[in-house]
Amino acid sequence: MAPASAMELETPPPVAAGAAAAKEIKSPEVLSSLQRKKLGAHFLESDERRFSGATRTPLGGGYEPPPPSVAGTTPVNIRGEPIADLSRTGGWVAAFFIFGNEMAERMAYFGLSVNMVIFMFKVMHRPFTSSANAVNNFLGISQASSVLGGFLADAYLGRYWTIAIFTTMYLLGLIALTVSASVPALVPTQEGCDKLAMLLGACAPAEPWQMAYLQTALYVTAFGAAGIRPCVSSFGADQFDERSPGYKRRLDRFFNLFYLAVTLGAIAAFTAVVYIQMQHGWAAAFGTLALAMGTSNALFFVGTPLYRHRVPGGSPLTRVAQVLVAAFRKRNTAFDSGDFVGLYEVAGAKSAIRGSAKIDHTDDFRWLDKAALQLESDLAGGEEAVNPWRLCTVTQVEEVKILLRLLPVPACTVMLSVVLTEFLTLSVQQAYTLNTRVAALHLPVTCMPVFPCLAIFLILALYYQTFAPLARRLTGHPHGASQLQRVGLGLFFSILSVAWAGLFERYRRGYAIRHGYLPLFLTPMPDLSAYWLLIQYCLIGVAEVFCLVALLEFLYQEAPDAMRSVGSAYAAVAGGLGCFMASALNTAVDAATRDDAAGRPSWLAQNINVGRFDYLYWLLAVLSTINLIVFIYFAKRYKYRVRLDAQATVVNKQ
Repeated sequence: MAPASAMELETPPPVAAGAAAAKEIKSPEVLSSLQRKKLGAHFLESDERRFSGATRTPLGGGYEPPPPSVAGTTPVNIRGEPIADLSRTGGWVAAFFIFGNEMAERMAYFGLSVNMVIFMFKVMHRPFTSSANAVNNFLGISQASSVLGGFLADAYLGRYWTIAIFTTMYLLGLIALTVSASVPALVPTQEGCDKLAMLLGACAPAEPWQMAYLQTALYVTAFGAAGIRPCVSSFGADQFDERSPGYKRRLDRFFNLFYLAVTLGAIAAFTAVVYIQMQHGWAAAFGTLALAMGTSNALFFVGTPLYRHRVPGGSPLTRVAQVLVAAFRKRNTAFDSGDFVGLYEVAGAKSAIRGSAKIDHTDDFRWLDKAALQLESDLAGGEEAVNPWRLCTVTQVEEVKILLRLLPVPACTVMLSVVLTEFLTLSVQQAYTLNTRVAALHLPVTCMPVFPCLAIFLILALYYQTFAPLARRLTGHPHGASQLQRVGLGLFFSILSVAWAGLFERYRRGYAIRHGYLPLFLTPMPDLSAYWLLIQYCLIGVAEVFCLVALLEFLYQEAPDAMRSVGSAYAAVAGGLGCFMASALNTAVDAATRDDAAGRPSWLAQNINVGRFDYLYWLLAVLSTINLIVFIYFAKRYKYRVRLDAQATVVNKQ
C-alpha cells in the first residue's frame, strides 16, 4: 500500500485567540461561508502531493483534479485483465446482448404478475384475496430484495457473474412452475369445480405440500429476478467508455433503449403469453416464459467475449459500516485538537477502493468527516497498522455521503410504484364492467395493461424527435431536461393519471347505478367502452417514461464507482416498497371505510359498483401531490456530481 498523505492544517495566526476553536465543525448553520469551505480546501490542496497531473486553478483556490485517464476506472476482461483494445469490446453490440436478457426477464415478470393470480384462484383453488396477496408478495420481494444482487455484484462477484448465476436461478424457477402446471399430482383435483363452485369456494383445496412446491418455485423465480434487476442496467452502461467525448449522449440513449426492451417484454407478456394461456393452457404459458428466458440466457453467454467488466470493490456494506463506526468513535474529537493531522487519504492517483476513482471532499454530512479525521496516534504503528474501523479515507467517507444524498430521490418514486400497483388491479376490475370490443376486435380483460406499455413504446420511439428538441429550446439543456427534472415531470403525470381515473370511475359508477347494473359487477355494460381507460393508461405510461428511465440514468451516473449496482438497486427497492405500501394502503382503507354494523360497504368492496374506487383514486392523487412537493424540495437542494454545464460542453463538441 502507498504511504499515507494527510491534509495538514495551516497554523492559525497567533493574534486570533479564538481561531483554533472556530475551526471545529459544530454544525453547518453556525459556520461562516469561509469556514464551511475549510475542510474541502485542505483536501484539494493535498492533490499537489498525490497527483502529478494536477494543476492550480486560475482562482488559486486549490488544484484541478487529474484528467479522467488518470483518475478513472479501467475496464477489464472476464479474467480481470486490462483490455488491450477497447474498440473490440463493449459498445452497442455488447449492449444488445444485454437488452435481450432484460426483455426476457421482464416478459417473465409481467407474465407471472398477470397470470399467477388467476392460476392460484382457478387451478389451486385459493381465495382470490389470498392469491392476490401472494402475487403482491412475489412482486415486492423480487424488487425489494434487489439490494442483495447489487451487494454481491459490487462486493465479490462482479455484475457479469451475478447476472449469470441469478438468471440461471430464474430459469430453474420458471421450469419448476411449468412442471407444476403440467403434472396433475402437483395441483388439486378439478372434478366438480365449475364456475359457481369456484365462486362459492366449494372446489377441492390444494394440499399443503402442493402449495409449498408452488411457493418454492415462485420464490426461486423472485430471488432470481432480484439478483438480475440491479445489475443488468449497470452492466449495460459499463459497456460505454466514460472517457469518450460522446459518453453522456450514448448513456442517455442507452437507458431509453433499455427501458424500451423492458416495455417490449411487458407487451409480449400482456399479449402473446395471455393468448397462449387462453388457447393452450397454463403449462404452455409458463413453458413459453421458460423458453424465452433460456434463449436469452444463451444469447447473454454468447456475448461474453464482447463484454467489458468492472473490478468488484469489496463489500460496500462493510465500508459503510466502517465509516459509521469510525465517525461514532471520534464523535467527541474536535478538528482543532492538538494531535489533529488532517483528513486521511492514500497517496497516488488510485483510490484505496478497488474499482473506484478518488472522490473529492464535500461539505455535506460533516459529522461523517470524523471518520477520516487523522490523529497522530492513528499511524503510530505505521500505515499497515491502520484500523479501518477507526480511520477511513476521504473517498470512503464520500461514498457514504453520496448514498445518503441519493436516498430521497428513489424514496420519492415509491408513490409512483404504489399507483402502478393499484392500476394493475383496480383498472382490470373496472374493465370487467366495460365493453372491451372495438368493431370485430374483442380484447380479453387481462390484455388491458398492454396499453400503457404501448404508450411507453411510442413515447420512447419518438422521444428524440419530439420531446427532446422542444424541451431543449425551452430549457437550453442539451438533453431537453435534467434527470431530476424528468423524474419530477413523471411524478406530475402520475398525479394527472390518478386524477383522471377518479373522475372516470365516478362517471362509470353513476352510469352503472342509473342503468340497473348495480349488482352486476362482472357484466360488461355494452354502451360504455373500456377504451376510456386508455387516457389513464397513456398518462401513467408517460409518467413511467420520464420518471423511471431518468431515475435509472441518475442512479448509475451519480452512484460511487464501486457501488453502482447498489445504486441501481435503489430503484428496484423503491418499486418493491411500492408493492408493499399498496397492499398496506388497501388494508388500511378497507378497515377504515367498512362498517358492517351500519351496512356501509368498504371503498374496496368486491362489487365495484357498490364500492368507491373513485375515492381511493383521489386519495392517491392527494398523496402523490404531497410526494411531488417533497421531491421538489430535495431536488432543489441536490447538487450533481457531474456539472450540467460540463455535460453541455461535451455534447456541443460532438
